[in-house]
Parts: sequence; C-alpha cells; structure tokens
Amino acid sequence: MPEDAAEPPRQRMRADARRNAEQIIAAAGALIAEQGADVSLEGVARRAGVGSATLHRHFPCRQALLEAVFKDRVEALCAKAGDLLSHPDPGEALLTWLRAVGAHAVANRGLGASLMRGGDPTFGDTCHDMIIKAGDALLTRAGDAVRPGIAVTHLLKLVSAIALATERDPDGPAEADRLLAIAIEGVRAR
Repeated sequence: MPEDAAEPPRQRMRADARRNAEQIIAAAGALIAEQGADVSLEGVARRAGVGSATLHRHFPCRQALLEAVFKDRVEALCAKAGDLLSHPDPGEALLTWLRAVGAHAVANRGLGASLMRGGDPTFGDTCHDMIIKAGDALLTRAGDAVRPGIAVTHLLKLVSAIALATERDPDGPAEADRLLAIAIEGVRAR
C-alpha cells in the first residue's frame, strides 16, 4: 500500500487541482449562504472560476459537493472549538462557539435537509458526533458558568431552532446572534 494512501483525496491532489477543489467548495459555500442548498452547479462553477467539467471531475454529483461544503464547515467549527479551549474565560469561550454554531447554521440554509434526502446516512451522524464532541469539551470546561443539567445537545438544539427561525430574515445572522444572547442569559449559572 503506498504511504500516501491514508491521506484524504484532497491531500494527494496536484496543487492546481487542490486549489480548484477549494475554490469550488468556497464558491458553493458562499452561494448556499446566499441562495440556499439548491444552488445551480453551473453558478458554482462560474463563481469558482472553473469550467463545468472541472467541477464534475472533483464532485461527480451534487451530493458530493454538498457533503464537501458541509464537512469543510463542520471541520472549521470543530477547529474553532479546539482553539477556544485555551480561552481564559471558559464561559465566554462556550458562548463564542455557540455564536459560531449559530452563524454556521444560518449559512447552511437548507444544506442539512438536502444532505439527508439522498446521501450517506452515516455522513450526518459523523458530522453530528464531531460537533457534539467539540461542544462537550467546551461545556465541560465551562463548568460552573453554566446551570447544572444542561447538555451540549440542549444548547445545539436551541441554536438550531434560532437559526431556523431566522434563516429567511434579511439580517439572519445578526438576528440569530441577538436571540442567542437572550437565550444564553437563561443558560448562565446564577
């Protein structure tokens, strides 16, 4: 077995191919945030500055592209949680991450539902588990800053509900952040 066989496919690509894949993912992510998960693949290719054949070479179907966008966002969200573990105020670190989760949810405009319609059923579970693990670490570290009996799943459901309620607002991310700030007051330890 070649020694690079364990590396993810994007890691094994030539630099220009990797750059194209990253541009396509970034363009798809931006268009999903603007228009929702049913964006045109031709529009994604145009925004990325690549041809349709290049897009399809990297992502043979819509599902593969949507999964790549979502996975990229989940990995960034989990990396942010890891970075926040060293924040001097554990309660503030958790709040900062929950705001990032809210922005993530608002930017995904229908992406989760699209992924559930025809993809690998384990994909969503894997991403969900990554987010739970990242949030659990922050919640555990926050300790006494959070009322007893609150689990990270409670917080994630709260953030998801807020994001869903604000995803069609013209100023969705800001409104989600305002509502989250109100909800967090109920989560803080007295």
